[in-house]
Amino acid sequence: MAKKSKLMIIPLGGLNEIGKNLTVFSYGNDMILVDCGMAFPDEEMFGIDIVIPDFSFIIKNQDKIRGVVLTHGHEDHIGGLPYLLKEINVPIFGTNLTLGLVQNKLKEHNLLSSTRLNRVMPGDTVNLGSFKIEFIRSNHSIPDAVILAIHTPLGVVIHTGDFKIDTTPIQGEMIDLARIGELGKRGVLALLSDSTNAERKGFTMSERVVGSTLESVFKSTKSRIIVATFASNVHRIQQIINAAVNNGRKIAVSGRSMINLIEVATELGYMKIPANTFIDIDDIKKYKPHQLTIITTGSQGEPMSALYRMAYSDHKKVEIVKGDLVVISANPIPGNEKLVSNVINELYKKGAVVYNDPASVHVSGHACQEELKIMLGLAKPRYFIPVHGEYKHLKTHADLGALMGIKNNNIFIMDIGKVLEITKDSAKCVDTVQAGLVMVDGLGVGDVGNIVLRDRKHLAEDGLIVIVVTISSDTGSVIAGPDIISRGFVYVRESESLIEDIKLIAKKSLNNCEKNNIRDWTTLKNGMKARVSEYLYQETKRKPMILPVIMEV
Repeated sequence: MAKKSKLMIIPLGGLNEIGKNLTVFSYGNDMILVDCGMAFPDEEMFGIDIVIPDFSFIIKNQDKIRGVVLTHGHEDHIGGLPYLLKEINVPIFGTNLTLGLVQNKLKEHNLLSSTRLNRVMPGDTVNLGSFKIEFIRSNHSIPDAVILAIHTPLGVVIHTGDFKIDTTPIQGEMIDLARIGELGKRGVLALLSDSTNAERKGFTMSERVVGSTLESVFKSTKSRIIVATFASNVHRIQQIINAAVNNGRKIAVSGRSMINLIEVATELGYMKIPANTFIDIDDIKKYKPHQLTIITTGSQGEPMSALYRMAYSDHKKVEIVKGDLVVISANPIPGNEKLVSNVINELYKKGAVVYNDPASVHVSGHACQEELKIMLGLAKPRYFIPVHGEYKHLKTHADLGALMGIKNNNIFIMDIGKVLEITKDSAKCVDTVQAGLVMVDGLGVGDVGNIVLRDRKHLAEDGLIVIVVTISSDTGSVIAGPDIISRGFVYVRESESLIEDIKLIAKKSLNNCEKNNIRDWTTLKNGMKARVSEYLYQETKRKPMILPVIMEV
């Protein structure tokens, strides 16, 4: 079959993980990218700031890329864009708020003037080579989320992005299920659908449920209220603002990402804020507790976040005092439970009251099982590809697809870098492209790899021993040292006998080399490392990193 009659779907992120969503669609000589996100590092990634997808395959095929199409403005869908745009310059397509948030990111990276941003509305279509992309109104925890109907020569592919079915959204209309149903009746080639909440039964509650809870909390509280939530949850922040205004409270905001989002959302009309509602955080001492609300970042217990700094008395503007009510309006992301618990403990120690009931002050932005079934039932896809989630979420969603009547051999649980080839008659995984993660540490992109991470992990777990020695360039004999420097292994002054033994073993190793007329520095260093490492493991059952430093005079 001719090459041009094949549609390739290649996920480069967002599978078997949370975050850095990126999918490539390829037909003939045309490619489009759906989303380009980032993820935050796990506890094994010492010193890493963020994680982005590996763009190698995209850069290799940059002449074929017709554009990047965005589903919504969360970091795990737009956070990698600046790093991609530093490699290739392609047009970006997204809705109003999504591009407003993208603009902020591009300003930080000095890329705004060189980037082609194209605003679209739900209902619009754009032509990108062989693809016609239709933007369909959706619901999520951020306004302006869209589902993509990607019209290809072989048929329509629906990519849901992150979605839920909210019949009473805070802003705008409910998801356009009618359009999904229309496409389903005509025939949908493939469905890529959000799997984040695939393990949860029933329906996701409406965001309005949180609003009524917040209203009752504010009405019954006379003390200062501090609310921590996700900076990107525009609807949640709007409801916090509504509750504060309705109860005569001024609002101060703490956290740069929160301040940026409120500025963008207000400027674009996605937040309605009465005049004189906000005050500068420097002015909070001018108001009585019952007149004040603080909205802050840090709902996940992140060590550098505003709420964390408040809890540990490290915030320059806000000090937690007895009687403060702290509302944590978020669910801990898996893996963050201990961080959140530690922050809550510190808040209690300072006399604060903590309201941490996710069932009443938080709802998810992702569809649960019954909503996922509705999507499957309306789209009636020939092929089904669960996306966005860990393997357990993808597998559970795949099982739901089978329950809804999709043939098992038409359901594909993909992995990053796998190539799904769809023709007029079949679909199968045919190849693998270079994919994975790239770690960003400060200004360095991709220069920290597995070997560097392994060293950092080694240092974090067992510490470092530096052996400094000076030898004669003529005879190879030891002139000075060895001197021992310990960092993160043992405290030198309390382990003098151990340090002396290290010196003796290192010197003995060098003397043996001198006797055998060995002058190669690599051999000298490896000999010291091996003997000292063996001794230390026998004595301490630890393996610190050993760094010999040889100077020759």
